[in-house]
Amino acid sequence: MAYWLMKSEPDVYGIDHLAAEPDGTEHWDGIRNYQVRNMFRDRFQPGDQAFFYHSNTRVPGIVGIMEVVSEAYPDHTAFDPDEKYYDPKSDPDNPRWLMVDMRYIRHLDRIIPLSELKAEPALSEMRLVQRGNRLSVMPVTEVEWNHILEMEQRDTPDDG
Repeated sequence: MAYWLMKSEPDVYGIDHLAAEPDGTEHWDGIRNYQVRNMFRDRFQPGDQAFFYHSNTRVPGIVGIMEVVSEAYPDHTAFDPDEKYYDPKSDPDNPRWLMVDMRYIRHLDRIIPLSELKAEPALSEMRLVQRGNRLSVMPVTEVEWNHILEMEQRDTPDDG
């Protein structure tokens, strides 16, 4: 099993949206980055787990856990001119963009903010906290995964 972190803006599609889907399952579409597309194609497997990360919000951070429930398949939004993520160069016979289905597992007991993740020496090599890393999907090591789950059980740090 592999571990991932997947970012989404909560006002666009947040963890509550995923939890409310039938069976708590929905496709993760709109990826328009070749590196992430290749991760979906080559590395994502059903059973992998991912942290759901809320980005572009007052307190960005990890809010929950979800599971990969499909292999990668063509992202149909690339073919529809009425879709936000339409790509006129993507051909249904040779799709450029892929998506995977994700299933809600649970909300974390508390949000683990980016500021707290950055302050953890044990997470200093995590891609999320590296300067200039703006990917919306990134791998998480098993050590990082377990450390973050341990952080979830801590009291919220005193902000002063």
